Amino acid sequence: MALLVPVPAAAAPAPRAAPEASAPAALAAWKAPLSTRGRYIVDADGTRFKLKSGNWHGASGTWDGSGSADDPAHQHAGEDGHRAPLGLDRVPMSRILDDFRRLGLNSVRLPFSDEMIGDTRPVTGLTANPRLDGLRPLEVFDRAVEALTDAGFAVVLNNHTTTTRWCCGVDGNERWNSGQSTRKWLDDWAFMAARYRTNPRVVGADLRNEVRRDVLDDPNWGLGDAHDWAAAAQQAGDRILTDANPNLLIMVEGINWAGLPVDGLWHDRPLLKPVATLSTTLVRSHKLVYAAHFYGYTGPRHSGASGIGETSDARYRDLSRADLFAVMRDTASYVADTPDRHFTAPVWISEFGVAKDADAAERAWFARTVDFLVDHDLDFAYWPAVGFQDDDRGNRWGLVRYDTAGGARVVSDADDWRAGPWRELTAADGRQGTVEQVRTWSMLKATHADANRSLRAAADWDNGARKLSCPDDQRLIGVSRGGQGGLCTDAGLADPAAAPAPGAVASEAHVTADWARGYTKYQCPAGQFMSGYSVRGNRVSAALCSTARIPLAGAGRTLWDDRGDTRPASGEGGDYAEGFFKAQCDADEYAAGLAFSTALGRGGTADALYCRKLPDPATPTAP
Repeated sequence: MALLVPVPAAAAPAPRAAPEASAPAALAAWKAPLSTRGRYIVDADGTRFKLKSGNWHGASGTWDGSGSADDPAHQHAGEDGHRAPLGLDRVPMSRILDDFRRLGLNSVRLPFSDEMIGDTRPVTGLTANPRLDGLRPLEVFDRAVEALTDAGFAVVLNNHTTTTRWCCGVDGNERWNSGQSTRKWLDDWAFMAARYRTNPRVVGADLRNEVRRDVLDDPNWGLGDAHDWAAAAQQAGDRILTDANPNLLIMVEGINWAGLPVDGLWHDRPLLKPVATLSTTLVRSHKLVYAAHFYGYTGPRHSGASGIGETSDARYRDLSRADLFAVMRDTASYVADTPDRHFTAPVWISEFGVAKDADAAERAWFARTVDFLVDHDLDFAYWPAVGFQDDDRGNRWGLVRYDTAGGARVVSDADDWRAGPWRELTAADGRQGTVEQVRTWSMLKATHADANRSLRAAADWDNGARKLSCPDDQRLIGVSRGGQGGLCTDAGLADPAAAPAPGAVASEAHVTADWARGYTKYQCPAGQFMSGYSVRGNRVSAALCSTARIPLAGAGRTLWDDRGDTRPASGEGGDYAEGFFKAQCDADEYAAGLAFSTALGRGGTADALYCRKLPDPATPTAP
């Protein structure tokens, strides 16, 4: 969660007995694992599964960073999670899950810290769940995961912090490699993903919470250094899907903050803006979900601070409805709203929230944000699902808040102004039923490292060269003249490859016609298609060719990119190599070869792409 700015508490109403709770409704049936189709998350039957989530925090820490971590006085807002999901000292876990169902949730974002994994100190103080006392924090986390999934909830694991403490701000947990190495973080993720592999209702891995600037450095998206969040997320997602659990969704949050929050100096909240020109392509298609956070007290260029770190920039709560909608669209929802592009994916607003005692500006912001989520049919996760209260006093953000005797105040209470917007949000199912298959486009970019997304190809299929390869259920359809870019798709032919591993072609041995006179041509053998290529600098090194599962022999044509773009007028796939000329076959074609020249002034760049027609889908093909 972003650093909270204290809000003056309103006068507490007179204590009242909580009404007897009705039995919670059963969760709708769904079938794991989850995957994506275009902008939607779907279950194993292809039915839309909209994440209506709550954040159940505590295991990642509630300590505020001052004094003793075991002192109740030094827990955020006086809420002590005891290094476990919040509320287990006040009510039985089964009661919390029943309340989640009553709230209309179908999924839970469950934060953890890297420290939690190896913490051997026994948890104490969970008086309402005595069987959990004495367990290690990870073992309590296990029990929470098991209880949630047994009750039918989908669980998304969230790496919230490095150390077990309250987030956020400049707290030593700003990046995935704050206070630890990237390798340690990757190993921790592989451990956590594998730990729950046999539990199909653990559906996602939210890789890191609110990546942001530390005292000295900004995170970035694509610079190739130790602070490159795009590269780190790529590594983690691929590691999880190959070594730990191929069924998980991979949630990638945008950069939450960069720059110095000082008037006159550059600062920004980029969120998902960079994804338009550098999207993530995982080794397994249909597993990527992007995420972003919004709070009224923060802003597009406002850190959310009061006093030190506060600037004159507008907060989200200061924006008009039209301006708020424009900002949320430009920094987040465009990824889901724009179809048929390499960046098109579901967007999960995995944190947003407001206090019951919020002022008028915060209330207006929350109502507008709910309207936006409904209008754009976005997945969501409210922060926090659970909180504490004493006669309705205290931190009043939680959807359900428990007192020491187990009495609850809930967002649906008659005196809670949030009840109306919350009902609107949870009742809005949006798109329902079966989601049709849509064509997929995936971007490759090998500027700083190999962009090998094939699991079938050898890891180093062209030794010493920079390699680009498509996921195994896609084919290469576009290349760039410089910039080490490529575009993959499954349009017109899903899962195109047969079993043999792809192979590199670095000669003209398979050229059947002079389709680029005067140029060196690397063409795939008969019956094969390009699934990647490699470069040394910008000079073409080899074509990667895969055997097709159907006969290939369509008519061919040459596309040139040496003087400009040669791409479909529709713009399908999107700009996968901004600032460079590109050649891209049509969606009913496949790339069979590429050509280059090392003549003076040419430099060996990919100057031409040889495209051939795919078989007509109505034409019978050999098995």
